[in-house]
Amino acid sequence: MKAMILAAGRGSRMRELTDDCPKPLLRVGGRALIEYHIERLRTAGITDIVINVSYLGEQIMTALGDGTRYGVRLRYSVEPVALETAGGIRHALPLLGNAPFWLVNADVWCDISPDSLGPLNDDLARLVMVDTPEHHPRGDFHLDEAGRLHEQGVPCLVYAGIALMQPALVAELADNTPCPLLPCLRRAMQQQRLGGYHHRGEWSDIGTPERLALLEQQLSSRG
Repeated sequence: MKAMILAAGRGSRMRELTDDCPKPLLRVGGRALIEYHIERLRTAGITDIVINVSYLGEQIMTALGDGTRYGVRLRYSVEPVALETAGGIRHALPLLGNAPFWLVNADVWCDISPDSLGPLNDDLARLVMVDTPEHHPRGDFHLDEAGRLHEQGVPCLVYAGIALMQPALVAELADNTPCPLLPCLRRAMQQQRLGGYHHRGEWSDIGTPERLALLEQQLSSRG
């Protein structure tokens, strides 16, 4: 299996930290955020990783290189203009191939292992869902007892920014065209081909300087 790390975003809510440094390279616990994902993927046996880059992308490519020192192979999908989530995945498909792949946002922290989700079978994607945090109390989707995701229903969970995905979810999109992920997910829901997995372990969306500082405190407290 291959993996894709989404690292092309601007990080506008953290501008005092990301004016000169791309968000995936912000350091916490002594290393860059994106390095935790690379090391977790390697531990799970996923060593072929695609990273999309746009804003300050040269810094990311220079910092990580070809992945040799991490024991993985890193390849980069360069976006001259940020293509949003679905557009970025679509642009990277030539590097990802035709098999299901593991997708993770560079700016989340999570202790989930890719082998937790099981095979996709006929689903186009299976999203990792987590309990609603304080900053997003309304949630995103309802996960029913059969593992199906719906836009309506209670309780609502939050998409963790991590998923197992089929290339077919975005393959019909026009390349080099910005496109958000939500319309693709809605189509998959309508086809009853969107599953979810409720992760009850550690997760944090590093969307603000305050959340980055909180994660730093949590990691420091563990020594």
